[in-house]
Formats: sequence, C-alpha cells, structure tokens
Amino acid sequence: MDSVIRKAEIEDVSDIAELVETYVSRNKLLPCSAEEIQASIEDWIVAANNGRILGCGSLLAYSPSLAEIRSLAVVEDAMRKGLGMAMLQDLIAEAKRRNVKMVFALTRIVPFFERAGFHLSLPELFPEKIWRDCGSCPLKDNCDELAVALRLDRSEV
Repeated sequence: MDSVIRKAEIEDVSDIAELVETYVSRNKLLPCSAEEIQASIEDWIVAANNGRILGCGSLLAYSPSLAEIRSLAVVEDAMRKGLGMAMLQDLIAEAKRRNVKMVFALTRIVPFFERAGFHLSLPELFPEKIWRDCGSCPLKDNCDELAVALRLDRSEV
C-alpha cells in the first residue's frame, strides 16, 4: 500500500473527523469535533492513498517544550501495515523541528509506543493534559490509559 503522509489540509477535515469519531464511539479516542480539527489543522497529519484518508494524528503543544501526540488512528483495513508507526515517526520529527523537549501520549497500546522509543511515565507529570481533557473524559473514573513519554534531544534534529 503506497500511502503518503502529509500535513492535513482543510479539505481533509470531514474525513479526519469521521475517522476520529469511529474510535470515539469505541471509547478509544477523545472526541474532537470538525470545528476543533479545522481550528488546529496545522497540527494534524494524514496518511492518504489515492485521495482516501487512511490515518490521522495530531501534535498538540502544551508549551514550547511539551507536546502530546493524540488522535493517532488508522482505518481498519489499513492496520498492521506500518502506517501508524510511520505517522508516529512523522509527528516525532515535527516535534523535533519545533524544538519540543518531550512528547507524550496517553494510550492503551503501550508496546506500540515503546517500539518508537517511548517509556512508561506518570500521568501526573503532565498536569496540562489532566487540566485540559481528563475532567471531561467519559472514562475519567475508570481510566485504563497509561502515560508514555519520549524525551527529544535537540542534537538529533
């Protein structure tokens, strides 16, 4: 499958929103409306093949030194083909370009992130995330996500 990973464009918003909603309905991702996606489109990437969006992800900056990788999703028929990892690597590279010192994610698929060099962390180390999202999360009282983090060395850019 020859997919291209690229910066998302306004024309991609509805496809991204649909993909995100697929995983929101399964309690796998936090909700993100089309309006929110459009307002932050410069932070999104997509994997596309012949005009079809196969995956998406975003890099949400909390400060100049901290960003979250979020809404990383791949359509079911494109899973297990390396697309998720390729998008994750692209988001890490973008964080390095922005001179971010640390990226993190909250996830249920820790081994996926560990393959990219992330390590288990404590969610309490990311109070910005807790303040922003955890209070409104439908699973806040039964959260089964784990925090993973990757420290970025500016010399690797």
